[in-house]
Amino acid sequence: MKSVDPYLNFNGNTEEVFIFYRSVFGGELQLARFSDMDTGDMELTEEQKNGVAHVALPLGDSTLMGSDVPEAMGTVTAGTNFAISIDADSAEEADRVFAGLSEGGEVSMPLGKVEWAERFGMCTDKYGVQWMIGYAGDVVFGSP
Repeated sequence: MKSVDPYLNFNGNTEEVFIFYRSVFGGELQLARFSDMDTGDMELTEEQKNGVAHVALPLGDSTLMGSDVPEAMGTVTAGTNFAISIDADSAEEADRVFAGLSEGGEVSMPLGKVEWAERFGMCTDKYGVQWMIGYAGDVVFGSP
């Protein structure tokens, strides 16, 4: 595996949170808003479109990542607003790890191709731990 990193979710204040974390840790934020992405059938208010779809703050060999959770996706509760993100070395590894972690658990987003990765999926394992599994492959986020 390339990396295992924490992923934090918030109810609309992710940018504020990560500006604070940057003030503590230093570094440069990499940020994308929902308005920058294809959100499919999800209906978002103008305020939600301006929300953070993804932010990353490199911390040494790890990356602290996060996003806002629009109301259409539910609400988050402080203390359980995180997932463990795995960046796999290959599509096969992503498939294997996702299948293993989701067995007996709940899939919230099936593993598949998305704007930012050849494979990406989200699940909660049978012990209640939330996981995000991805393999970027040849996909470069933000490129046509």
